[in-house]
Amino acid sequence: MRIDKVLANLGYGSRKEVKKLLKTGVVRVDGEPVKDAKIHVDPDEQSISVFGEEIEYKEFVYLMMNKPRGLLSATEDEYAETVIDVLEPEDAVFTPFPVGRLDKDTEGLLILTNDGQLAHHLTSPKHHVPKTYYAEISGVVDESDVTAFSTGVTLEDGYETKPGELVILDTGPTSFIELTITEGKYHQVKRMFEAVGKKVKYLKRLSMGSLKLDESLNPGEYRELTDEEIDLLKG
Repeated sequence: MRIDKVLANLGYGSRKEVKKLLKTGVVRVDGEPVKDAKIHVDPDEQSISVFGEEIEYKEFVYLMMNKPRGLLSATEDEYAETVIDVLEPEDAVFTPFPVGRLDKDTEGLLILTNDGQLAHHLTSPKHHVPKTYYAEISGVVDESDVTAFSTGVTLEDGYETKPGELVILDTGPTSFIELTITEGKYHQVKRMFEAVGKKVKYLKRLSMGSLKLDESLNPGEYRELTDEEIDLLKG
């Protein structure tokens, strides 16, 4: 890969700005100064330093966020703060995007990456990637709801959902449940409960595929995925 592309991808500026940086002689490859932007390097095999500090190159970034209420699952918005707005500059420079969006008032596991192939795998309906949610429901959730969800329910627009696995944790005027579905329709969990005459008061995504939310992350915090977690997502 060209040295100017490597540095631009890591946030050292536009390709034009990187060329100016190279001309100052502060970029070294295997200890030798490199000033030609067209020079090809192998970031995995060669040592590259800028201002004497060795850089670690990576093409993709994989982040796990415990999304809080109030943040939009979007890359940008004219009026509201997005999940991208709270990223550190060294992560935002990779231009990641949210995978499998969560509603503004929904919390929990959100994957952010610039790996389009992985994002497609996780969100494509044909791959049936399961997603598990914890929810607090206004109303008594009972076995009739478990049965209805197990065969799929009809939403208000006539769409028939795929089967979902509903587990009742506690039931009463407010019920506590976990629901696993393999789709990601707009407001799907909320609409599925509306289809059986109930309302979601609180919603949190716990897992996507085999990857579970790191509960040590407070709402709004995030971290990079480990290699093992990336492998889990890639399945």
